[in-house]
Amino acid sequence: MTEKALRLGTRRSKLAMAQSGLVADAVSQVTGRPVELVPVTTYGDISREHLAQIGGTGVFVAALREALQRGEVDFAVHSLKDLPTTQPEDLVLAAVPEREDPRDVLVARDALKFTDLPRGARIGTGSPRRMAQLNAYARAHGLDIETVPIRGNVDTRIGFVKNGELDAVVLAAAGLNRVGRSDEATDFLSVDTILPAPGQGALAVECRAGHTAQDADLAAELAELDDPHTRAAVTAERSLLAALEAGCSAPVGALADLLGDGRIVKEMRLRGVVGRIDGSALVQLSTTGPVPQTHDQAMALGRELATEMLAQGAAGLMGERAQ
Repeated sequence: MTEKALRLGTRRSKLAMAQSGLVADAVSQVTGRPVELVPVTTYGDISREHLAQIGGTGVFVAALREALQRGEVDFAVHSLKDLPTTQPEDLVLAAVPEREDPRDVLVARDALKFTDLPRGARIGTGSPRRMAQLNAYARAHGLDIETVPIRGNVDTRIGFVKNGELDAVVLAAAGLNRVGRSDEATDFLSVDTILPAPGQGALAVECRAGHTAQDADLAAELAELDDPHTRAAVTAERSLLAALEAGCSAPVGALADLLGDGRIVKEMRLRGVVGRIDGSALVQLSTTGPVPQTHDQAMALGRELATEMLAQGAAGLMGERAQ
């Protein structure tokens, strides 16, 4: 008798289905069981409001979590940057697989790079974080750009460039890679120019906390997909976000990366940025410490940097964040 298929809850977008498909294949290999995708429509998928207006935090996540809690799916896959920083007690983040490219990319007309855009170029993004950093970089380097709030999936966003409505859009490199369209990126934006969203490029595999033997067994199997370095990095980034009391639609960027020589990892560096959306002010700091060996150590790294950023006036720059 073939084992019953595991049900993987996923958003319906092409990108979500692609990344859930990657996880489904990996879970099948680990468990020896077939995995079927169960598409779930979330509030963030049907609302036409801008993410900053509807709160950003959890709008793509709540319906998937409810399906898990009701037992309609066995586990769910989220883009980690969409997850609220507080974890429900009845659900567990079973795995954070190895991270994709965390950078942002530009998709511009005529294959232009960011610094080659014409004066007055209109750049589309749905992210206050990207707007703040793009505008700050432009101010610092004498560029004249206008950031335009947009929504929609990858096709819709790139369509704004193709139809001439915008000169460029900014998207996550990981998303383009996962839908096989990375060749459409005209410029990979260095993390020194734009820090990504906390958790960007990483996926979260969530299941019910082990209240039954089946739940506990599945959580243990899913844990085999976990990448400890990715988990430590995103835990530090999300701890920074939580300590700033900012949601995932706030103008906060963060990236933890591992420093070392050759194959030996020596330290973890965490960088954070908060900015006014018009780019008129930024607080950008970093801290470096031993690679966290535990969840609590990774959390402490994030809190430490957040405390320094708040002391430099970060809270005043987040007045525009969604409450």
